[in-house]
Amino acid sequence: MGTKHTAEFRQEAVRVALTSGLTRKQVASDFGIGFSTLSKWIQQDQKNPEKPTAHSDLERENADLRKENRLLREEREVLKKATIFFAGQKP
Repeated sequence: MGTKHTAEFRQEAVRVALTSGLTRKQVASDFGIGFSTLSKWIQQDQKNPEKPTAHSDLERENADLRKENRLLREEREVLKKATIFFAGQKP
């Protein structure tokens, strides 16, 4: 029987295979695994409904950035008002 690889190793091999632009054969060779093993892991990964997708990650990041942007706009408005207030005062 073959070598037992950790879940992290499998996830990294699948990630590299799907995102690196390298051929799957090259990725399998780089990781020291068989081409069919990598292909099986990719198929299992794509069937996993609990796996967060790149799309959901982008949506989450987009929401975080929108929240940060809104906060920064609010802070800028407060600073504008404070500048106007203090510019009108005489020392």
